Amino acid sequence: KPCLEPVLTGKPSPKNASYVLECLDHAIQGCLASEFAAMVTGPVNKASINQAGFRFTGHTEYIAKQCNDAFPVMMLMNNSMRVALVTTHLPLHKVSESITPDLIETVIRTIHQDMVSKFRISSPKILVCGLNPHAGEQGYLGHEEQDIIEPVLSRLKQQGMTLTGPVSADTAFTSASLKNTDVVVCMFHDQGLPVLKSSGFGNIVNVTLGLPIIRTSVDHGTANDLAGTGKADGSSLRAAVDFAAKLCFNTQHSS
Repeated sequence: KPCLEPVLTGKPSPKNASYVLECLDHAIQGCLASEFAAMVTGPVNKASINQAGFRFTGHTEYIAKQCNDAFPVMMLMNNSMRVALVTTHLPLHKVSESITPDLIETVIRTIHQDMVSKFRISSPKILVCGLNPHAGEQGYLGHEEQDIIEPVLSRLKQQGMTLTGPVSADTAFTSASLKNTDVVVCMFHDQGLPVLKSSGFGNIVNVTLGLPIIRTSVDHGTANDLAGTGKADGSSLRAAVDFAAKLCFNTQHSS
């Protein structure tokens, strides 16, 4: 089925919004019905979809809603590191108030479960960043570590999880830290993703954890300025497809 209006000008048309959502619906329902083994998404223009009258905050939220209101966790990864986020697309001034014990525990449990079931890592090692500089410096630079993060990590450690933290984000990505780490958990979007993307933008895969289906995506936006120029780079999409296939193999051959 063709799009209603071709995008060759770098200006996505709201007329295509219903078709975009129809494609997502078909992929989601196909995965839930085991018609498809996984879904791989490219970027969409959120503004044009909302301009068409649809309330749309993003792929992940849309997919999770149709997956029985699953709790999604955003994780980006390449060959050298995996970075998962406690909060995603929030203004910085809202991050602190959004970080609660329940949220942190749910995010870590989701990561742990999917590392075991989808990545086949039997005892995942998870490194958790603090929120503040120097992880709060024992309360002198913020109390979120002592009051919120540390009690959650202590409780989960007692239940058998292998956790380190909260650590200062400025040392979390050193080679020594990453050597014994399967996933780095960051408190907000720009705490970890700039580090990851600087290590190999274009070969990074976005994996949504916490869903009953396998979903991967690209590591970039729509790049409207490249539409119709022939200069767009498809390497991230190829990486997303390849890794979706790997996750399918893992889940089909898990013990």
